[in-house]
Amino acid sequence: MTALYIGIVVLLAAVSLLGIAVLAPGTPEVPMDRRRPFESNPPTTLTRFAASAVTSFERMLGGRNVQLFSRTQLENAGLRLSQSEFFILVAAGSCVGFLVGVVTIGPLMGLLLASFSPFVGHLVLGYLAGKRRAKFDTQLGDTLQLLSGGLRAGHSILRAIDAAAAESQKPTSEEMRRVITETSLGRDLLAALNDTALRMKNEDFVWVSQAIQINREVGGNLAEVLDQVNETIRERGEIKGQIKALAAEGKFSAYILIAMPFGIVAMLLSVSPNYMNPMFSHPLGWAMIGGSFVLMTIGSLWMRKIIDLKF
Repeated sequence: MTALYIGIVVLLAAVSLLGIAVLAPGTPEVPMDRRRPFESNPPTTLTRFAASAVTSFERMLGGRNVQLFSRTQLENAGLRLSQSEFFILVAAGSCVGFLVGVVTIGPLMGLLLASFSPFVGHLVLGYLAGKRRAKFDTQLGDTLQLLSGGLRAGHSILRAIDAAAAESQKPTSEEMRRVITETSLGRDLLAALNDTALRMKNEDFVWVSQAIQINREVGGNLAEVLDQVNETIRERGEIKGQIKALAAEGKFSAYILIAMPFGIVAMLLSVSPNYMNPMFSHPLGWAMIGGSFVLMTIGSLWMRKIIDLKF
């Protein structure tokens, strides 16, 4: 009888433990932070609003050929932005300019500053593209040295360009990587190199493309040809530096001559404000002001033509 009671107690204990094990929440095999996607910086309200605005603008521009800010301009400037994103940046700049003009002077100034935003966008793209091209020009000597070194090591021209893309800095690495991508998609290497030269507006890189084309047609040691082209480019670079140094004095003189009339007028207005009143109130003064602007424009263009040396 005692053994029966003991068996019943053990059975009840086992059933209780089994129920507790089933009903109690068990420890997960994978922690919760590993089962959920990790977000280091969750998107803010402003980020979500900007993303929705870009998506809406892309839908509006879908299928339309908009040339205000083309993709080519953004690529030449080195900006990893779409047309819609840059449009929204320009629109935000217009809104800021309008608010600044309204707060400082009035609605007319606000409209004027807002209308300047597209022109400022074009100026920024042109400045970034020029800076990128100048940097590509300064890196061209090292790029040719990497190409000739890769060819001497026994690599093909494509493998040498790939190595130069890996070892170079921006924008040379981006352009060389683009050449490799285009050729891997089936485009001719010479066409890709010529497009790079046109995109960078670099005459020296045209020589490189022509050297590779001649080597493909005639044959020979391409590494030595690239070394000779590199030496020629370096000599031309030294001559460019000497010409810029000699022309710097003329440019500085031109800047002083252009700024001198405006400086004199500003000094007279600050010393004696009433001294210049006849210039702004009499028709002869207006005619003199108009003639002075015409002559200043002609003189500025003339001096620019003199100091802008082509080589």
